[in-house]
Amino acid sequence: MTRPVYAVATNIVSSLGLDTDAHWSAALASRSGIRQYEDASLSENSFYASRLDPGAWQCIYAGTRQTTTIPLSPFEQMTLYSAKKALAEIEEPIDLSRTVLILSSTKGNIEWLNQKEDQRILLTTSAEIISKELGIPNKPLVISHACISGVVASIYGLRLLQAGRYEYAVIVGADRFTQFVLSGFQSFKAVDDTPCKPFDKERRGVTLGEAAATIVLSTRTAHPLAQLVSGATSNDANHISGPSRTGEELATVINSSLGEAGIKDSQIDLISAHGTATLYNDEMEAQAFTLSHVANAPIHSFKGYIGHTLGAAGIVESAMLLSAFRHQQLIPSIGYQLQGVTQPLNITTKALPSPILYGLKTGSGFGGCNAATVWKYIC
Repeated sequence: MTRPVYAVATNIVSSLGLDTDAHWSAALASRSGIRQYEDASLSENSFYASRLDPGAWQCIYAGTRQTTTIPLSPFEQMTLYSAKKALAEIEEPIDLSRTVLILSSTKGNIEWLNQKEDQRILLTTSAEIISKELGIPNKPLVISHACISGVVASIYGLRLLQAGRYEYAVIVGADRFTQFVLSGFQSFKAVDDTPCKPFDKERRGVTLGEAAATIVLSTRTAHPLAQLVSGATSNDANHISGPSRTGEELATVINSSLGEAGIKDSQIDLISAHGTATLYNDEMEAQAFTLSHVANAPIHSFKGYIGHTLGAAGIVESAMLLSAFRHQQLIPSIGYQLQGVTQPLNITTKALPSPILYGLKTGSGFGGCNAATVWKYIC
């Protein structure tokens, strides 16, 4: 019999605050952390983004500098801070010898490119440093799989715990807002010159953000937040940056996840979509939700709050899904006014109370990758 795996703690660090509760409060108020910036070191033109303010960075520095043995990069500091805060939420003692760290990131220390030696910039180096600082003796793992990295890291943690390899998995995702990332998306003409509007008729592209987020998974049943029931991945092999036009491949992983969970499509009570607000991504997701018969479920994208946070996105958005479980309320999708996709979707616009037992998290990314997980609320 497969071992059940539970989420036992979460943390989110972004422009909205330094813990998950701060992000839930923002969701209830439909309050975004996206702001307009003028910064010639990052872009010739003004841009909208979600960035940590100096006060937040001061808290992060104060919360990490006392335990570090070598200088950490800002990326490593925010990652370590989030992981420590999540672990501090767990009431029972943790056997760190039975724990693994899984780091999810797309760019890591990319801002150190041509400034530090290559070995220091590697994500594996960052993971080893962070794991050591947390006191975890086991070799850490890195998932860097475009924008589905956080969802894939969750699935990988699920499989390791189901197999009995570990009792705990600390899944932490992080990415910084950098000139490299901004210019890259600008080169695709994929950045909106206003705050992003997922699934809306007037959407014109992404807003980028930075964040670190952590979910701690465990096979132990004390004080669970929710159960991670299933997950799956696929690749549509359509284009290096453009998603499938049909949504069939994302629908495949949704159906696979539902099948592994042993539930029907009608049992999904909430969908946390990838929802980047690009023309092609949102349309593809709408097609996939229709093909997998879950389009009637309440759907939201959290990217209207803190933008697309790349390797952190799947962890941030899963942690918010768990908050929706806890409060039995839907999360509003900021920026949505008029339907902008060809398939009808049930986009949430208000934080209404609603019974939520099963939640679906989806993700898609460059290279045609897709992922989905199913979570179950533990009453």
